Amino acid sequence: MPPFWNLQHVVLQSAVAFPGRRLPWKREEEEGLDEDYVGQIKGGLRPAMRIVVMGIIHKQPKNLMVTLSCPPNEEGEEKKEGDVGLQLTFKFTEKAVIRNSRINGKWGTLESIVSFFPFAAGEPFKMEIVCEHQQFRILVDGQPLCGFTHRVTKLASLTSLRVGGDVQLTKVA
Repeated sequence: MPPFWNLQHVVLQSAVAFPGRRLPWKREEEEGLDEDYVGQIKGGLRPAMRIVVMGIIHKQPKNLMVTLSCPPNEEGEEKKEGDVGLQLTFKFTEKAVIRNSRINGKWGTLESIVSFFPFAAGEPFKMEIVCEHQQFRILVDGQPLCGFTHRVTKLASLTSLRVGGDVQLTKVA
């Protein structure tokens, strides 16, 4: 097993930690177990924070998804999914980069315009999500890819990071 599978904590800028756990899910087309990375952003997001995701894209990828979200809302006996401040979906067959958010259970307007598709099958990558005052700025391998204006107004409420899809993660920080 790669050493990152035993990862329990990654610390960012000495103030932010991602105590992570991995949730298993199995694909019909693959043998073995593939897993999402799920981590907590201690204290939530704030401007000037940077999330780094590094890995290697599978040889026959379909998608990669990165989600920044709030914890579930518990109202009475109901448990509702939390808001999603940013969901990045990379679709390899369409060479599409889709951004969206979900507020109060409703998905917003999709954004998908980019000038290039940043990933290649079987290749390593470094993705950075920079939280700025007005937007998230996404870079891949040091190249600006796109921005996404904040739709969740309380950035500190975004306390969960999930990364999944056709990727072998090597670092989340």
